[in-house]
Amino acid sequence: MSELASLFNPASVAVVGASRNRNKVGNIILRNIISSGYAGRIFPINPKEKEIENYRAYPTVTEVPEQVDLAVISLPAQKVLEAAESCGRVGVKNLIVISAGFKETGKEGLDREKQLVDIARQFGMRVLGPNCVGMMDTHTPLNASFAAGFAKKGEIAFISQSGAMLVAILDWSFKAGLGFSKFVSLGNKADLNEADFIANAAEDPFTKVILCYIEDVGDGSQFLEIASQASRKKPVVILKSGSSQAGAQAASSHTGALAGSDLAYEVAFRQSGVIRARDMAELFDLAIAFSSQPIPGNDRVAVVTNAGGPGIIATDMIEKRGLDMARFSKDTIKALQENLPREANIYNPVDVLGDGKADRYEYAMNKVLEDENVGSMVVLVCPTATAEPIPTADAIIKAKKTFPEKPVCAVYMGGKIMDEAVCKLSEAGVPTYTFPEVAVSSIKGLVTYAEYRSKRPDEVVTPLPDIDRDKVKKVFQYVKQDDGRVVLLGSEAAEVAEAYGIPVAPTRLATKPEEAVAIAEEIGYPVVLKVASPKIVHKTDIGGVRIGLQSPAEVMAGYWAIMGNVQRSLPNVVIYGIEVQKMAPKGTELIIGMSRDVTFGPLIAFGLGGIYVNLLKDVAFRLAYKLNREEIKKMIFETKAYTLLRGYRGDKPADLDAIENIIQRVAALVVDFPEIAEMDINPVFAYPSGATALDIKITIS
Repeated sequence: MSELASLFNPASVAVVGASRNRNKVGNIILRNIISSGYAGRIFPINPKEKEIENYRAYPTVTEVPEQVDLAVISLPAQKVLEAAESCGRVGVKNLIVISAGFKETGKEGLDREKQLVDIARQFGMRVLGPNCVGMMDTHTPLNASFAAGFAKKGEIAFISQSGAMLVAILDWSFKAGLGFSKFVSLGNKADLNEADFIANAAEDPFTKVILCYIEDVGDGSQFLEIASQASRKKPVVILKSGSSQAGAQAASSHTGALAGSDLAYEVAFRQSGVIRARDMAELFDLAIAFSSQPIPGNDRVAVVTNAGGPGIIATDMIEKRGLDMARFSKDTIKALQENLPREANIYNPVDVLGDGKADRYEYAMNKVLEDENVGSMVVLVCPTATAEPIPTADAIIKAKKTFPEKPVCAVYMGGKIMDEAVCKLSEAGVPTYTFPEVAVSSIKGLVTYAEYRSKRPDEVVTPLPDIDRDKVKKVFQYVKQDDGRVVLLGSEAAEVAEAYGIPVAPTRLATKPEEAVAIAEEIGYPVVLKVASPKIVHKTDIGGVRIGLQSPAEVMAGYWAIMGNVQRSLPNVVIYGIEVQKMAPKGTELIIGMSRDVTFGPLIAFGLGGIYVNLLKDVAFRLAYKLNREEIKKMIFETKAYTLLRGYRGDKPADLDAIENIIQRVAALVVDFPEIAEMDINPVFAYPSGATALDIKITIS
């Protein structure tokens, strides 16, 4: 936090481009700083003015007689670089560049933005923006923005890549009564980005939950490192918009075809403990829940209602969101049975009936929350003729105070008749919603975060034994430099796999039939023959494969048959020869693959393999970044393939340890060699003892 302390809590602020004209941005920023109650020194900078808003103005920041911690620049884009350099020369620590006209405008603007960053680095300054609204810190207090108004003090940090989104949320928050610790408009993220501000907010004693609206991530590895650490301290909730081109793949492999445009973000958020919101409403519903509720001890939810229908809807949603309906203890059931009407449902959901008043709610809620099997509670109130919205709200608030360790959410289904009670609940820190689905989604967010917090910190990924990096380098050097290819032959891919300890069926390249026979004799029968050409992806479609060959004569005949088939089907394709592979016994067919995301790096895939991989799409993904055995196990468990691997209809269980080992070694390979653009091992045959890679495809950049 110390790195950005002088940005959020500066001893002095200069407004470069301050104006006497109250309609100009430079004046609005100055007035916002003054009206926010900022206690530090303020210096308007304008060469044409002597005084602005009762503050002495200076021609340039170099003429300010004191140290300036923060300079807010609101000038035409062409003048920003000169102003930034002046700031650097006098030791300004931070710049907020409000001005537009940078990379968002094209090449000229991009060049200008690069020069701005160069100036900042030369003088050791940090830059927020350019092309941003500015920032606020309600606890300093400081409003260094041109937004209309100053946020209410609270415990939510909101970081937004969209300036329009930020000012809209600010305006909405006044009506909603929602408070914030920080507001940050990222703008073009020329220097400081979302990860920098997440790291800062995670250390901020006034921030309880971190919200982000982003359209992309600037530095994937930095984001993963910081988000993983921040999420162990505070909830990080992100709304990611847009279809990321960073995640889009050329789909030249099975893995690439399965990796959708937004998948890398989904996986990155999950692995780093970030809660992903799907829309703005959910983003702030989660913010309210996290800022007012404790982290639940388990995923078991109880429902108390005065109407059967809404109770069923809540139950359905709980199961749909992967939560559990709490099972009450015998003591809880007995107490409810003895004290609620005979017609009431005493199991979960607890139905206190339509004539249930506040006292009946209070009894049921207390008994439910006393039960150690209950992790959280949703209370539904429908506006029946006998309902008591306000006294029931008092009972809910009392229950929350009595059981502060368990989240309590209220659902007041209705309109005007419920308004006063809803306001009372909200002021008391009880999240209150109009419909059950939203309340359950908020509970799900709390539970997801609790599960991440309960995980052990990331294991140190220890170096693997039996790795020959030099061998891989030599193969890649030959393929790229000596042969001018980007797709490895099967025999070359097998050599790379062997260098990283990945068990692979012996595969050698033959350039004449006699050589194929000699290889078959050496590796042992039966063998498989495959045409070797980087231009032929689906070899079986053109008769480029022969399997189960048992003798020299069969190998000789198979060699000529494949060559003839290929020359007839693809006469202009260059053939490197015929690959001879030791035929492996049949096992459970799996796929282990990798596609490289330009933001987050290698994305590892695992699932059912063979010809049905794209049809069934039974695949789980993880980022190779710090991928450890615990995550690999979870990855396998997520797939239907796991049902087969653990033994299905009398089959022996597969060797899961061997499969995990292959995934771990593939992850190490693609991390060590960033030039690997895509990799598919399909199929991998899994056996009760061991596993073997058969068909390996590697594309390098």
